[in-house]
Amino acid sequence: MKQTLLTAATLLSINTFAQTNTTDTTKAIQPDTLKVGNFIIIKNKDGKSSSTIDKKDKTFTINIGESKRNNKSNVSTNWWILDLGFANLRDETNYSTFRTQAPGFYPTVGRATAVTENSFQLRNGKSSNVNIWVFMQKLNIAKHKLNLKYGLGLEMYNYRYDSRISYRRDPSTFVFNDTISFSKNKLYAGYATIPVMLNFQANPDKRNSFSASVGVSAGYLIASRNKQVSSERGKEKYRGDLNLEPWRLAAIAELGLGPVRLYGSYSFNSLHKTDRTGLEQYPYTIGIRFSNW
Repeated sequence: MKQTLLTAATLLSINTFAQTNTTDTTKAIQPDTLKVGNFIIIKNKDGKSSSTIDKKDKTFTINIGESKRNNKSNVSTNWWILDLGFANLRDETNYSTFRTQAPGFYPTVGRATAVTENSFQLRNGKSSNVNIWVFMQKLNIAKHKLNLKYGLGLEMYNYRYDSRISYRRDPSTFVFNDTISFSKNKLYAGYATIPVMLNFQANPDKRNSFSASVGVSAGYLIASRNKQVSSERGKEKYRGDLNLEPWRLAAIAELGLGPVRLYGSYSFNSLHKTDRTGLEQYPYTIGIRFSNW
């Protein structure tokens, strides 16, 4: 009988404790704060997490912060970028003194007609610029919105002439108007180039957000040639420096909106060696860039 009474009293005590504890187990104390038994859970607004234990009062406080992970690397690399664009020249040559400035570049004996501005007339739709960038990197400067962008690549310019202009080396380089017409008459110049730009990214969390870059590039001439095709002579190539300026310094820019990226460049120095040729022709380009960023 005593055991039965003791068991009933124990069950009654447990039931009473359980009801009391259930009532207080989950309770909202204030916004962003929840009490579960002796545990107090607080959601921090500063993004930091912490925990405190008060053994005396047997109270446990847990502060839960919002996770703010930033997986963006301070340096990102983009490999094998392709540019396709148009090339042209701003001609500032004084042709009234052209022949007297560079008589060695323009020999008059035995040649057809005098070289004029029309001698360098381009076929605009066929004068092209193709660039292959081995890599480009972005270095974070401020919150991934402002970056330093740089790389290494090859710039290739094809100036397609709509004229009889010809480059020769016999033994030194000279230019003249030939006596025949050409179905193809192209001056090629290729440069190993390093671009350096400041890049602005409107929203670093979105891959295709608006971006803009501006800077300079330095290139060194590694190949040049005059390629001509005619019915009289067939296909011919004349290689050499052709009195082209070995260094190319240019202002460069890039605009990105969504998946489309446009680029442009303008050369600070002349295509030809002005002191030897008297020519002042400044290349510029515009085109589309195929890049991940």
